[in-house]
Amino acid sequence: MDFTEAYSDRCSAVGLAAREGNVKMLRKLIKQGYSIDVPDNRGWVPIHEAAAHNSSECLRLLVRAAPSDDYINSKTFEGMCALHLSAHHGSLGSVRVLLEAGADPNEVTTEATTALFLAVENGHADIVKFLLQHGANVKGPHSWSGWNSLHQASFQGYTEIMKILLEKGASKECKDDFGITPLFVAAQYGKLESLRLLISYGADINCQAKDRATPLLIAAQEGHAECVELLLSKGADPNLYCNEDNWQLPIHAAAEMGHKEILELLIPVTDRICDKGKGKVSPVYSAVYGGNKECLEMLLKEGYSPDAQECLNFDCRSPMCMVFQKEIFSVSENALNFILEFTNWKRLPPAVEQDLSDYKEKFAWTPKSHFAFIPSLSHLCRLEIRSILTSERLRSDRFIRELPLPACLQDYLLYLDVLRVNAIPEAEDYLGQREEGAPSASHPSAEDAERRDACNAGVS
Repeated sequence: MDFTEAYSDRCSAVGLAAREGNVKMLRKLIKQGYSIDVPDNRGWVPIHEAAAHNSSECLRLLVRAAPSDDYINSKTFEGMCALHLSAHHGSLGSVRVLLEAGADPNEVTTEATTALFLAVENGHADIVKFLLQHGANVKGPHSWSGWNSLHQASFQGYTEIMKILLEKGASKECKDDFGITPLFVAAQYGKLESLRLLISYGADINCQAKDRATPLLIAAQEGHAECVELLLSKGADPNLYCNEDNWQLPIHAAAEMGHKEILELLIPVTDRICDKGKGKVSPVYSAVYGGNKECLEMLLKEGYSPDAQECLNFDCRSPMCMVFQKEIFSVSENALNFILEFTNWKRLPPAVEQDLSDYKEKFAWTPKSHFAFIPSLSHLCRLEIRSILTSERLRSDRFIRELPLPACLQDYLLYLDVLRVNAIPEAEDYLGQREEGAPSASHPSAEDAERRDACNAGVS
């Protein structure tokens, strides 16, 4: 049965008169002995119709003619009584009639919702004030999840109603079933004025939900830059552990979700222990995980290490490892370029060497089939390794072949791509020897090396 749509053939004559606000007809029907408690398909009786349609005069007639003391608290199939409907629809006159007649201001629906909550939800400040003056419980909870009226007013940005509730004793630290306070709600939904008001009333700016998330974390995650800025200016702690399962700070949330403006606010105030500290998680991981190129670049430029700690949360030895697992994480392939660009390695870290080796063995890594950006990647690798090695070593093919790199990158270090592009015949011969497993015949001459350098200069 549909509890929301009223079927015209199920409404009594008294109910129809109350719905239309026809006081004259309603008085006549009551005088003639018509029943006033015949329900329709929604379980509504005439008192509900009068309450929902703001007909206080009809409501007064029905209350006087009530067949029992409990008639005033009659409920629909959804557990709504006349007071709930009047509060929801914003009829102060009807609310007054019902409360004067003895309606319970704290009666709840089947979803544990009160008349006060419904008035707040629909922005009826005058009814909120009147209900509180007549015994409505300001502290709640006022809904099934433990969410109360102050949570709801904060969520909707009704600062006038928030002031009424706070002045009547609503707790600014009240928590719902998930440990969430009204200030947390304001931060989560970007309600800046609600947030500002709660802070001015002394709400705990570093409150934590059951999962240890803070208002600063949730504002950073949702991208509310003004809320983040306000929270930081009022003393919010950016270094509070904020997750029961994974080591997380607000900076991680901003990096993962790609909120560059917020990341810029958090970098200067976040403790760098998260960068490479044992048991911690570098925000570089978060940026790579979220595939956010700009956030990754910002972190690396600000000095966060591309050689972060091993991350058990992601089953990764390094951010480079996470990039290679792009099939799992859908990471931007450009991430690897940025990681390589900002490295200051004296040599490739063991974890990165292992990542490269594992990836090569697992996926038969070749530039063409796996990395469309390999020319850019290879050039960065060449520049990085050339800056570390001496020119004498670079002239030795044998030395290059012994580096802990995939063969394709060794080829690039030897400029075989350049030799091919420039149709140098020795290139094909050399490649043929390598593919057959033949060792390098000899060290190339200085002239050959100079020729490769010259070719490389032309393409750089």
